[in-house]
Amino acid sequence: MEYRKLGTTDLNLSSITYGAFAIGGSMWGGNEKKDSIDAIHASLDHGVTSLDTAPFYGFGLSETLIGEAIKEKDRSKIQILSKFGLVWDKSNQGKGKYFFDATDDQGNRVPVYKFASKANIIKEVEESLKRLGTDYLDLLQIHWPDATTPIAETMETMDLLIQQGKIRAAGVCNYDLSQIKTAGETIKLASNQVSYSMLNRGIETDVVPYSLANDISIIAYSPLERGLLTGKYFKDSKLKSDDHRNGYFGQFQLDKVEAFVNKIQPIAAAKNATLSQLVLRWTTLQPGITIVLAGARNAQQAIENAGAVDIQISEEELKFIGKNLAQLNK
Repeated sequence: MEYRKLGTTDLNLSSITYGAFAIGGSMWGGNEKKDSIDAIHASLDHGVTSLDTAPFYGFGLSETLIGEAIKEKDRSKIQILSKFGLVWDKSNQGKGKYFFDATDDQGNRVPVYKFASKANIIKEVEESLKRLGTDYLDLLQIHWPDATTPIAETMETMDLLIQQGKIRAAGVCNYDLSQIKTAGETIKLASNQVSYSMLNRGIETDVVPYSLANDISIIAYSPLERGLLTGKYFKDSKLKSDDHRNGYFGQFQLDKVEAFVNKIQPIAAAKNATLSQLVLRWTTLQPGITIVLAGARNAQQAIENAGAVDIQISEEELKFIGKNLAQLNK
């Protein structure tokens, strides 16, 4: 495994970090508790020391499962990354800006709001610490920008939590360049977690250059486009009706993506690697990308993800992939 420094902090995270959205079950067609915990254990056993979660993932379930999985582990060797700012509980409903309707495991509609006030951040962090069974978070991130709360208030609160020892570093998610600059007026950000993949490279224009120039790490989520770039969903793989990917995949020209996947598949095969491993490794090698999140719902997937760092991609192969990506994205 490779370990990379997060911003200007003293945190070193595994370049492949475990993404814990799917094990929350909600929006992913449910989950299996034992498989989820096995996936976390397999990740840790194969050098993945960093776990990225959020209160919203499974309405607390993802954090709870991580807490259970690591309770017998050496906490000092694990980095927990969590978030705040998506609220669904009745005490906060209607506060902040409405985001979307989620569905709980009973099939009930749950309105979700973006809300990042000082009081809510402190409340959410205490709840996360309890679910995770720890007394600090290595990285705390605002999940989505909240237009109803001044960015300075949100950043000042994270700075306070650093001073209190509740968190070791502060980051943001889904911030554009203007928001990153505004946040930087109040606090030194460690990271910005954003969507980035072979099919989604918009941040390369402005966010990546600014982050490189200002020592802000980029944490890439959805590098596999929620499984699309694994190739398996072109082979009659069925998704459950409540899986959000039924709609998510519709944003892509699937025939073109399938053709691209078929062109790069031989590179993976020649290395005795899976397509997923090739895609993850390519992502770790892109300028400005410090950490790549990879979800796993069972031990086998976790081991496969961790093995991505062992792949060597030559300059010629990178050029070939880049050439075909340019054609795909025309």
